[in-house]
Amino acid sequence: MHLIRLLLSGIGALRDGVVPVKVDAHRDRLLAIRRGELPWDDVEQWRLSLHQEFNAAFETTTLPERPDYERANAFLVSARRRAVSDRLP
Repeated sequence: MHLIRLLLSGIGALRDGVVPVKVDAHRDRLLAIRRGELPWDDVEQWRLSLHQEFNAAFETTTLPERPDYERANAFLVSARRRAVSDRLP
């Protein structure tokens, strides 16, 4: 179940530039995997299909090759400073 969810998140991140948190459209099917209700062949077929989608999304993504480390670090430092000073929104 977690592999399928990660593939879905990766596809969304590569295509849209945002990591999707909600899996509403796939929730029932993911929970069926977790409960062992979905036959393994069906899970494997879905996984293979998602891998193809992931690879296609990777080939066409507009995300940069590397993250902006300075910008990310500045955000983290700012967030930590605000947390210490109790000025969080």
